[in-house]
Amino acid sequence: MQKTHSNTGFEKKKFPLVLVLDGVSGPANIGSLFRLADAFNIEKIIFCGTSVDIQSNRLRRTARATVKNVIFEEQENSEVICRALKASGYRIFALEITSDSEQLQDFDFSEVEKLALVLGNERSGIEARVLKLADKALHINMFGENSSMNVTHAAAIALFEITKRLQPVP
Repeated sequence: MQKTHSNTGFEKKKFPLVLVLDGVSGPANIGSLFRLADAFNIEKIIFCGTSVDIQSNRLRRTARATVKNVIFEEQENSEVICRALKASGYRIFALEITSDSEQLQDFDFSEVEKLALVLGNERSGIEARVLKLADKALHINMFGENSSMNVTHAAAIALFEITKRLQPVP
């Protein structure tokens, strides 16, 4: 028998993780990111460089009720936000394939106390200035012809891998 929200028995955990969205703009993607943020119980989402139409039907259908559960804010500049997060003790990780990125599944998050995961625009990825600020660029191995995937699919894989090893907030 399929379980419902009230009888899954999952242990509730909160993770010291912030999603920084550098220009992510698609309403369906934003809605899915709300669902993921709720599912992995992260601190908050920071939308940078784009305004979020929280009343969008597409966003609301995709997000379902998670818009009410997830803390989020809108900021102009992802570079400024990443600098402020660093100053507050967050380590900045960019999810992007670069010349020196490390495989996500190989990175040891056990010593990371607070983490900001930067995800880029659906077409252009993460801005170069923000990539330079990152403590580490991480990538997901791809085995087909394409070298990228939808931002929400990448976020789901990354959040799963990270929260397996990141210590929850007590």
